[in-house]
Amino acid sequence: MSHHQVSRSIVIEAPAEQIFDVLASPRRHPLFDGSGSVRGVVAGPERLSLGATFGMEMRMGLPYRMTNRVVEFEDGRLITWRHMGAHRWRWELEPRSDGTTLVTETFDYSYSGTLLYQLVGAPARNARAIEQTLPRLKRLVEEGTADPEG
Repeated sequence: MSHHQVSRSIVIEAPAEQIFDVLASPRRHPLFDGSGSVRGVVAGPERLSLGATFGMEMRMGLPYRMTNRVVEFEDGRLITWRHMGAHRWRWELEPRSDGTTLVTETFDYSYSGTLLYQLVGAPARNARAIEQTLPRLKRLVEEGTADPEG
């Protein structure tokens, strides 16, 4: 793994295709986002594919909009998107023999100003967000809700 990446994984009790359907639907992203910054979809397709763009309503202190482009796509297994900052959010799904799936989310900032990202604390902040996102995704897929209270 690159020095300029932050990754975390979780096992979800569902087939990879079912999890991927959630990840490939931008309208569902606010449901499992653990950072609290993804608020809603501005524009984009119902289902993402390679080269697709989608706009999101965001909030980190102040509201803003972000346009993302899918730069890696293997249906049911891998999806990666990036925006103007050049860093990437990658989701890798590894089906397991027991019917579960190992899901790994990676914040990859090796494509952009790595020193700036480190100075502003982005790797640590994004690690914490991933650690909150993965359990939310697990609950959403397994139980139908990302809210731990149901």
